[in-house]
Amino acid sequence: MITCNQQPLTLALSEVPVLPAAQALEEIATFLRGSHTRHMLHVVTVPVETQIQVIAILADDHGGTVSITSFLTHSGEVLPSIAPSLAQMHIFERDVWERHGVIFEGNQWLKPVRFPVNASHKKGIDDYPFFRIGGGEIHEVGVGPIHAGVIEPGHFRFQCTGEDVVHLEIMLGYQHRDVEGEMVRSNNPNKRNVIVESIAGDTTIGHAWAHAMVVEKLREITYDSVTERERAIALELERIAIHVGDLGALSLDVAWQLGSAYFGALRTPLINFFQHWCGNRFGKGLIRPGMNRFRLNATLRSQMRDMLDEVDKKFTELANKMFDLPSVITRFEKTGIVTHEQVCSIGAVGMSARMSGLSRDIRKSHPHGAYQNLGIATSVEHTGDVLARAKIRRREVDVSMKFIRALLDELDALGDISDGARVAVPLAAMAPNAIAVAVVEAWRGELVHVGITDGNGDFATYRVKDPSLHNWFVLALSVRNNEISDFPICNKSFDLSYCGHDL
Repeated sequence: MITCNQQPLTLALSEVPVLPAAQALEEIATFLRGSHTRHMLHVVTVPVETQIQVIAILADDHGGTVSITSFLTHSGEVLPSIAPSLAQMHIFERDVWERHGVIFEGNQWLKPVRFPVNASHKKGIDDYPFFRIGGGEIHEVGVGPIHAGVIEPGHFRFQCTGEDVVHLEIMLGYQHRDVEGEMVRSNNPNKRNVIVESIAGDTTIGHAWAHAMVVEKLREITYDSVTERERAIALELERIAIHVGDLGALSLDVAWQLGSAYFGALRTPLINFFQHWCGNRFGKGLIRPGMNRFRLNATLRSQMRDMLDEVDKKFTELANKMFDLPSVITRFEKTGIVTHEQVCSIGAVGMSARMSGLSRDIRKSHPHGAYQNLGIATSVEHTGDVLARAKIRRREVDVSMKFIRALLDELDALGDISDGARVAVPLAAMAPNAIAVAVVEAWRGELVHVGITDGNGDFATYRVKDPSLHNWFVLALSVRNNEISDFPICNKSFDLSYCGHDL
């Protein structure tokens, strides 16, 4: 296992250790068992002649390092599963099985993850093997994949006794878009930029920044500190906008109409600022490898301060009212609890980890860009319920606003540099036979982009991990022993991504 203390990182493929499969799996297990601050970032696979190289990328939150190891295998090979003792590995073992037919003996949950176009099991989506509980009082409730309103397709299968949920299984994969395959097939960098911005519409900035870092590492591109600050401002503005909107959605779920209407209205000036900055309300077109296409000039900085001051004042007043209302607090408190042990075991990330005392935040553990120079506070709760998740959203809005203001002050101090004309950076060829890994703490949690090049410097493999890949299982755990009527508020309190999962 090779360990690096840089993020993003790049290595020659020849530097990635290749171990016998059993030894590599034991090494991974030993690493993950060493501390709850360690977790799997991603597992990617690369064809090597008639075999498959499985590359594991792991993070140590305490040490701030990223470690990589790998092993060779082939379709149909039977390997020992480490998921029974390390639940966070179940999703990655399932993904390798689904893509390549590698069987992990002892994994009782070898089910499709997202039915990619090259799925080795050759089963249709109608053949999904749902878990079932026996007993005369058990009944099933199915929700989706067709939902009322505007929502992505996904199926939720509840096993209940009366109104109480015993088990929830979530099946996605209805809209597999082959985003990762398209990233490899396209030789047009501009097309790739558009693709990554469309992975998840509510996380445009996060995915665009992660992709830019991958390309920048492979092309050895450096950029100025102004660009770093602008990207951090955009990421935190995206975080604020989503959190404010989700507090409105939670208000609607507990029938507090004032909060629903008012939080929704407060989200509008936040996303409208992106329209003024780059011409798109979701930030599309702003971030490109080596540059940001639009400067946050002095006029925009002044307008942004005024907008934040106005939103901050109204948000604080409304949030104080929300968390003082007994009717709201009673509905949030002790609903949808997930314990500290559970989030550690299943490798939860982002807010889904921080709600139960696991302080996992890439901005703190593996800082990059402006986060290296200007620290940001991490909001942590311990009760693991809907109230904890709502409180984190509220505090992260406050923290992100303060962080943006500090960055605006720094840009003001840079003077003419931050207001100058944008100069495109020449794009050199990407390094051949190399791997680049970039991690960004988006509003849901860590995004991981991995690019692997072939001998010509073109992408041979491009893999993306949305935090929802970890956290859908957290949602499933949250509704156990709750009434089925609690599901909507639990679901909304996480606000996970269907399209970010169905790559």
